[in-house]
Amino acid sequence: MLSSKTVDALESPAVRAAVESPVGRLTLVATDSGLRALLFAGDAKRYGRELTKLKEDPRHPVLAAASAQLDEYFSGARRRFELPLALEGTAFQKRVWRELTRIPYGKTRSYGEIAARLGSPGSSRAVGAANGRNPVAVIVPCHRVIGADGSLTGFGGGLDRKEYLLDLESR
Repeated sequence: MLSSKTVDALESPAVRAAVESPVGRLTLVATDSGLRALLFAGDAKRYGRELTKLKEDPRHPVLAAASAQLDEYFSGARRRFELPLALEGTAFQKRVWRELTRIPYGKTRSYGEIAARLGSPGSSRAVGAANGRNPVAVIVPCHRVIGADGSLTGFGGGLDRKEYLLDLESR
């Protein structure tokens, strides 16, 4: 999850763009280094004041590429994102986020499976916490992580969006 502190700390010049999608309006935040955040409508409202400080620039190369790739993803033409990312997080969070990008399109993994792949089989709760702090959901596919029993569990964008994304990928 993006925090107000993170938005304020974005390197200059940070820019934003809003894009429409089947899961609602998404707000993208980037710098020249890469994509920093993908916010669902509710998240964007929560950070409204901080976001309005950022220049709207849908033609920024990172934002334009992210928007185009999201369109391709939602149309079923893209299975993997190829974008520069400039994510802030702890070393552990970054390891989890890298592992999420290794979950194949249309497949799921449990928190425990991710923890085991990281060599920390007892850290499924920490994996869940890192998963929940993923600042670029969809692009780093945290929606592909499910409960050990196969249930849909936590997703910052809401379980309805998580279900939509998993359904999209299963077609």
